[in-house]
Amino acid sequence: MAAELDASWEVLAEAVQTVMRRYGLPEPYEQLKALTRGHGITRDALCAFVEKLDLPDDARQRLLVLTPAGYIGAAEKLASGI
Repeated sequence: MAAELDASWEVLAEAVQTVMRRYGLPEPYEQLKALTRGHGITRDALCAFVEKLDLPDDARQRLLVLTPAGYIGAAEKLASGI
């Protein structure tokens, strides 16, 4: 299961989209949809996408260090409400 997760960089699209919205970047959903729709995405492809975004350096760096295995999104908050 860990190997499958490590190969699923598209799970980080939620985090990237959230940061894009926070900083008012245009069409975050559509941009990520174009990047991820219909195929998996590699670490290199996601990092290249993030590098091109007009984000403050600290926000960009936080995104670049994320990994699929280390990203839990809102899972903890949602699980505690169950």
